[in-house]
This record gives sequence, structure tokens and C-alpha cells, in this order.
Amino acid sequence: MAKLNKKIKKPKFSIYWIYVAVMILIVGWSIIGEKDKPAEGNRSMLETFIQNDKVEKVVLENKEIAKIYLTKEAIEELQTQEKYKDLPSTGVQFFYRIGSPVKFEEDFDKWQIDKEAKIDIVQEKSSSWTDYVGGAIPFILIIFVWIFIMRSMKGGSSGGSGNVFNVGKAKAQEFDKNKNGKVTFKDVAGLEEVKTEVMEIVDFLRNPAKYNNLGAKIPKGALLVGPPGTGKTLIAKAAAGEADVPFFSMSGSDFVEMFVGVGASRVRDLFKQAKEKAPCIVFIDEIDAIGRARSKNAGYSSNDERENTLNQLLTEMDGFGTNAGVIVLAATNRADILDKALMRAGRFDREIFVDLPEVSEREAIIKVHTKKLKIIKDIDFKFLALQTPGFSGADLANVCNEAALMAARKGKKEIDKQDFLDAVDRVVGGLENKSKVITQGEKKSIAYHEAGHAIVSWILEHTNPLIKVTIVPRGKALGAAWYQPEERQITTKEQLKQELAALLGGRASEELNFGDVSTGALNDLERATRQAYAMIAYYGMGGDKVKNLSYYNSTGQESFSKPYSEQTALEIDIESKAIIDEAYAKAKEVLTQQKDKVKELAELLLEKEVVFADDLERIVGKRTAFTRTQQIEAEKKEKEEKEKIKAEVVEETEVLAEEK
Repeated sequence: MAKLNKKIKKPKFSIYWIYVAVMILIVGWSIIGEKDKPAEGNRSMLETFIQNDKVEKVVLENKEIAKIYLTKEAIEELQTQEKYKDLPSTGVQFFYRIGSPVKFEEDFDKWQIDKEAKIDIVQEKSSSWTDYVGGAIPFILIIFVWIFIMRSMKGGSSGGSGNVFNVGKAKAQEFDKNKNGKVTFKDVAGLEEVKTEVMEIVDFLRNPAKYNNLGAKIPKGALLVGPPGTGKTLIAKAAAGEADVPFFSMSGSDFVEMFVGVGASRVRDLFKQAKEKAPCIVFIDEIDAIGRARSKNAGYSSNDERENTLNQLLTEMDGFGTNAGVIVLAATNRADILDKALMRAGRFDREIFVDLPEVSEREAIIKVHTKKLKIIKDIDFKFLALQTPGFSGADLANVCNEAALMAARKGKKEIDKQDFLDAVDRVVGGLENKSKVITQGEKKSIAYHEAGHAIVSWILEHTNPLIKVTIVPRGKALGAAWYQPEERQITTKEQLKQELAALLGGRASEELNFGDVSTGALNDLERATRQAYAMIAYYGMGGDKVKNLSYYNSTGQESFSKPYSEQTALEIDIESKAIIDEAYAKAKEVLTQQKDKVKELAELLLEKEVVFADDLERIVGKRTAFTRTQQIEAEKKEKEEKEKIKAEVVEETEVLAEEK
């Protein structure tokens, strides 16, 4: 038989072992002490023993207990009896509690009046082990309370060895890629430019000679900035998995403490540990917890704990001392509130923007998150990516998980396309609320409202193509239309106007078909108003008086007064109202021309509750608008054809040259 060389893990020492050992000793001592325990006697028994000359001596302990020592002959005589067979042969044979010590001594003298050899009472003071334990209980309680406090401080508010004297130690977690779950750049879908930037820093630590030969210096730090859920922390984990150097991870909130000076102390300790293991990488997640700009927060004071922590971080990253070989990676989604001294070159040399994923990146992310899911073979990942515009990596992970939950709820063995679509609807619009009580009149109004949105967006050229429209309540919404937004890099004024017309199509449809309007357009009006004001005040798309002016504040600093006069504010109001009126008129014009189509679509909605793009195409006709996605694909196809023709020409030229 082959011997298995398994390493036996020795159990770790615990203080509870000492507690158990002490308890075993106490119990064992009490059990052993029971063997030679004297028998309990009484007053008449002592009188009989004295009169029969069987008492050797009497000891009065603490003036409470009379201990009777018998003669050897008396002991042997009593041990022959069944009742006293376990009577001790040495020491005390009997004891009993007396009443009054004075009365006991009088009776004792009375019992031996006629005796020539009188027995004296020996006074004795003694303490049992229970007395010692009773006296030690307060001290034991104090020790237990102290141990409890120390263990609590170890788990809650200190680093290092875990006691109150080490509260200023950094709680940085050193990443071990062999022990922790290893994450590499292969596990991060998309973000190719970000991975290139971060990988260059990792490569600098791996092969410093390649860069030093050219005179290049190692970057001090890189700041990962982007919306929540885009994968900033995941990139840092992948960098830890790829790097062959120590990697320290810590959250910005770990520096914040109620004790004065603890944050700065932890920063010093973190960089001290990092310098000892240089070259290495230090990752600070959510750095805005300590890096908030000092001038932007009215709550900051000159001796504020967070300001002291920030000052120490600034000094450690690029101060008077040297900090060679330590690279700081940090992540935040609030870069606008960070202190300028923290953002400058020499501290964070690179600011890497981690944006929301594009279509191709979303497709790759969905493939990563569906690796462990049981899905059908012919599922179209590109189609799913097109249905999730504006989704972050975390949102896509949630969609994949929701799809699995929905498939399990329906009792399916595999996840299909419809499960993913339902999951997208669940994430975007909320849970279906079919139990909500809606009258037939309200339902008809909702159907015509959603039909108005659908028709206007289908007819106009620059609006987003429709995916489906429903009058089933979801969350707070009584109906909804799903579109496939065009992910434009820039948007023209005409495109924005047509989007406004599509937003107001529901309200216009209500007015045209019922001669009245309802409160159902609240969200549409809010979005339309906000967009109209943005066109005038931010994008400079107003008339002559407010044309080419932008009052957008990109610094993140709040202003107590408007950056324009009351007259300009009036002009912005007038221009915004004019844009909304123009868009509303356009929506009414389209719906008037397509009145029969609106009615047909609304009736179909009342019948089926959910209508897809195919049904709309059958009712209205094929959409002639040329979308941006189609334009990109057409340009790509045209480019491939040109390259193919060019390659054929080159090949023919080479053949002719060979023939010559």
C-alpha cells in the first residue's frame, strides 16, 4: 500500500484550554476530597463517646464546628458496623455544628466532671478551598472582563497584534495569489485600454531594467475613476493576480477612526509595511473617504481627523522622504470631490477612466458571467448586449443571475433567450404587478398613451428603435415602452428635438384621442423639461440671446448663486418652453397622420398587453430610419470590401510582375 504523506495540522493553542484544565482540577480535587470525609455526628453522640472514654480530642473550628477525634480502639470497633465501615482511620471521625460556643463548653465540662483524665477543647481557625475560591471570584471576574475587552478591540478597531496599544496599526490585507482566489486579466472582460495601462505598471515592477535603461522612472500611483459597478476593484484584483510582488489592499474607511491621530498613524504604518516589502503595490479602495477636498467641505476644521489623515497620505506618497518601489493604486467614483494636492502628478501620475462598457464589451461580459450557467446552445449574446445599453458590469452580472432565478422559478432545465429578456425587464422596470386594480377606462388611457410613444418613435428618423411596449404595471409605472438606445458619441440638436417629441408622444396621444390629459405623463414631462433646459443652459442650443453659452459647472463645486442674471434666466425659460412646444407640435402632427395606426396598436395592446417590434412593423410598416448601429456595420462592410478589392489588385500586380 502506498503511504500517504499527509501533513498533520497541529491544533492551535487557545486560552480556553487553560479554563478547561482549571475546571478539571477543581472537580477532581473535590472528588478526591470526598474519600476521607468524616461522618456527621450530633451532641448526644459526643456525650456518649466522652462518657465511654472513646474521645482522644475535640477541636472547635472557627467556634462553629466541633471535630471529634476518636481513639484507635473506638475507631476499629465502629468500623465493624455496616453503618460506619467507611469511617476514616485517621484524622477527624465525626463533626457537627454547635449552637452557642459558651453553651458547648459548659456542656463539655459537665460531661467529664467524674473523669480523672479530662479532655481540653482545642480552638482552631481554618479556611476551606471554597473560601479561597469565593474570595478570588471578584478578581477572576475582573480578569475575564479585561480579556473580553482586549479580544473585542482586536476584532473591531485595531490592527497588528490586536490590542489597545496597536490601535494605530494599519489593517492592510496582504494579497497572496496562491491562497486567495486568483483573478487575472483573462477574467476581466472588456476594458482593454484600462488593462493595458495597469499592466504596464505591473510590468514595470516585474522588469524594471527595461524601463530604467531608457531613464524612465516608475509611476508613483494610478487612480481608477468611473461610475459604480464598472470593474475598478476587479481591475485591482487582477493586477494583484498578475503581479509577482506583494500587494496590500485597504479601504479608505479603514483609516477613519473615532480616536484622534489614528488615521495618520495607520497611513504611516501602511507605508512602513509596504517599504519593507518593496517593490510592491498598495491598493486603496474608495479613497474619497479620506481624500475629500479640504476647501469643499465646510465641516472640515484645522484639526479635523480626516484632514490629518489626508495630510499624512500626501506626505507618504510624495513628501520629503523617499518612497521608492511603492506604487499606489486607488479607486473612486467621485473624483470631482478629491483634493487637488492628491490628484497632482507625482502622487497619482495617471488617472485611468473606467467607463461603462460598449456593445462588444457587454457581449464579452455576459459571456464571462454565463460560463457557470446552464444556457441553451444557440443563444445570441450580441442580441442580449444590444438590449442592455448603459448597463455596468455589475448590472450585467445581476441580469444573468436574475435570468437563472426566473428559469428555476419556471421549472426549466436550461436558461433561454426569454429568461434573459425578462431579467432585463425586471432590472430596468421592476417586478410585474398584475394584481394592481386598474379600471377599463384607465387601461384604455394607458394603452393609447403607450401607443403614442411607440408610433412617434417609430416614424421619426433620429429616435431610438422600439423593442416592445406593454401596459402591464411594473413597479410604479402603469405601462412602459422599451427602446434600443443608440450609443452615440455626440448628439445633434435635431436628434435631441426628435427625442423630445417621442417623450411627449404619450401626452399628445391622450389629448388627440380623448380630448383630455392625465397625470400619467409625469415622468415624461419631467425628463422632457430637464432635457430642454440642458439644451439651452448647458449645450448652448438656444436662440440668439442665449446661443453658444454654457452654464454647466464641471468642477463639482456648488455655487450659492446662479452664474447668470434674472434676465438670462427668463430667456432660458422662454427658449426651453419654445423647444418643448415645438416637440409637442411635432408629436401631434405625426400622431394625426397615423391616427388609424395609433388606434389599431392601442386595441392590440388592450388585447395582448404586450406588443413587440414585429407587430408594430406589421401595423405601421418597416422603419426606414438608418440607425447608428446599422451605419457602423455598413461602414465596416464597405471598408472590408475596399480592402478585399485592394488585396486583389495587389495580387494581380504581383502575378503580372512575375510573368514579366
